[in-house]
Amino acid sequence: MSGAMTMRDSLRQMIALLQAERQALAGMDIDGIVGATADKRALCGTLDQSAAGVLDDECKALLDAARRLNEVNRQIRNLIAANVASRLDVLTGSTQLYCAKAGYGRIAAHR
Repeated sequence: MSGAMTMRDSLRQMIALLQAERQALAGMDIDGIVGATADKRALCGTLDQSAAGVLDDECKALLDAARRLNEVNRQIRNLIAANVASRLDVLTGSTQLYCAKAGYGRIAAHR
């Protein structure tokens, strides 16, 4: 099998994995999320071994699609994490750890 064919097949698998990860994120399926993470890590190893110099137009398009899907999934994970953090803050009555207090702004303004 040629390097381009291996790369193309691996990228198709990555796109399918990223779509499955998005479904797992939407359903808050922790087993699906963890499984997708492990599968992505293994598939990245396969992609690393593929010949990088054999990117034809189809491979470039698949690579771009995988990048976009990965970015969307990253944003969804971040939104979920922020939502969980805000709910935990409400439950515990605490404020955010990295929230600057109003006094810091006044100190900087007087300098």
